[in-house]
Amino acid sequence: MKAIVDPRQAKHNPQHFMATGKVLPNPEQPRRIEVLQSGAIAAGASFTSPEDYGMGPIAAIHSPQYLTFLQTIYSRWSRLENSGPEVIPNIHPKARSDNYPKSAVGQAGYHQADTACPINGDTWGSVYWSAQTAISAAELIKKGNDCAYALSRPPGHHAFSDLAGGFCFLNNSAIAAQHLSSYGNRVAILDVDVHHGNGTQGIFYETNEIFTISLHADTKRFYPFFWGQAHERGKDAGNGYNLNIPLTRGTGNEEYLDALQTALTAVSIFGADVVVVALGLDAYEKDPLKGLAITTDGFAQIGAAIASLRCPTLFIQEGGYLSDELGHNLTSFMNGFGGI
Repeated sequence: MKAIVDPRQAKHNPQHFMATGKVLPNPEQPRRIEVLQSGAIAAGASFTSPEDYGMGPIAAIHSPQYLTFLQTIYSRWSRLENSGPEVIPNIHPKARSDNYPKSAVGQAGYHQADTACPINGDTWGSVYWSAQTAISAAELIKKGNDCAYALSRPPGHHAFSDLAGGFCFLNNSAIAAQHLSSYGNRVAILDVDVHHGNGTQGIFYETNEIFTISLHADTKRFYPFFWGQAHERGKDAGNGYNLNIPLTRGTGNEEYLDALQTALTAVSIFGADVVVVALGLDAYEKDPLKGLAITTDGFAQIGAAIASLRCPTLFIQEGGYLSDELGHNLTSFMNGFGGI
């Protein structure tokens, strides 16, 4: 499998985030790149560097106002008296249709949904090359490859068109899907991260051009909390083009694979000629958040099930906490996909 990665993604090195009222070390660390790349190489992946496709594919998803914010907010924040070392919001608008503030503090609250996406001086460069990694992998599919893997870090599926959240800044899966769609492909996004792909859903919620599907731990008591239920089916032209499959906490291999088959059937009915898989590995049974209970062998079965579509497939890396098993789980998934 051809794969793309860029070392500049490692420069974003967030220090903190807040959970249940505690300031904790941020788990979305640069070392994820090393561990995931090793896991992909063990499965036979061959890595190259991304090309630079510029801002166009990114701006096809994210608003100019938001992109300006991401590029400039750290320098503006740093000029504030007694500012912290990272941009972390402490206030949010009642509704995002309210006034757009001029202050750096107010704009941070407007464009950052939570405290899990701190911005430092290296964030923009890293997220830019994370997106270019996804776009370059999409180009491999366009050029006729049956599959490709984008080791995109930071991840992206919690990012809306103008809102960061959940360690995510630019929505790499959405950017890649829209890029492929612009060439006339019929694209479905299949999100298998343990968390609901709320940003991806939001971006495409009112269109029928791209079909979005997410299998995830039920969000009633699990991040991102406010999205991810089965009744969220899309709006206006997008009505019926969004499919959520929330799963009971602790769901294991067998039940997950049954649900996945429902998703794959929907992809086939949609008539997708390209599938973008938002590949989170945090559904693992030993993941610290204990959302689902997929085993290492289970990831191989998931990979094989997706391969049964026999459709060009682009894998965009999403979640997966650092652990001894993270790389092994990616190896297992890729071997399962390639072994059918």
